[in-house]
Amino acid sequence: MTELVTIHPVNPERRLIARVAEVIRRGGMVIYPTDSCYAFGFHMGDKAPVKEIQRIRQTSRTHNFTLVCRDLSEIAAFARVDNWAYRALKAHTPGPYTFILKATRDVPRRLQNEKRKTIGIRVPDHPVPQALLAELGEPIMSSTLLLPGDELPMTDINEMLHRLRGDVDMIIDAGSCGIEPTTVIDLTGDFAVVLREGKGSTEDFQ
Repeated sequence: MTELVTIHPVNPERRLIARVAEVIRRGGMVIYPTDSCYAFGFHMGDKAPVKEIQRIRQTSRTHNFTLVCRDLSEIAAFARVDNWAYRALKAHTPGPYTFILKATRDVPRRLQNEKRKTIGIRVPDHPVPQALLAELGEPIMSSTLLLPGDELPMTDINEMLHRLRGDVDMIIDAGSCGIEPTTVIDLTGDFAVVLREGKGSTEDFQ
């Protein structure tokens, strides 16, 4: 069964956030809002949701997942960050960006880019995921809510229920949060490289 929970997008109810956190802790998969669009979320230590998302989204084993963190200090535990890259992160987090960084040994290999040993990391500027991350006390793994054949991520809750009922454990309804994916910036080299233009401005990375 898929549970639907409605959470206030500005002032998330603590008891409801605790329910979502418990679902993630026990290995469940949730759909949650971000500052760019809705996304799948699950515990980084669990293997099953990785295969489920690959099945649902019909992606390959090399599909890149994103590690969603609460702040910069959390990022440092999972990615190697040069001084210049740290300044870029500090200036653009929280916000609608995904940054590609070299993964540390704390990141399971199955969640890294198989060839480059990198991980996508982001800090969303949205009260619901921020409250959820605070409740969990650790990052969550994430993947955009974009299904095969769709050009844009889903934003309608009824459509989510219709198409994903039984495939996910919980859907958070926090209203519309947009349909534009994050801007993706590669910080693994000597300078920033824009890999995808999305919601976040690329002006500082040109």
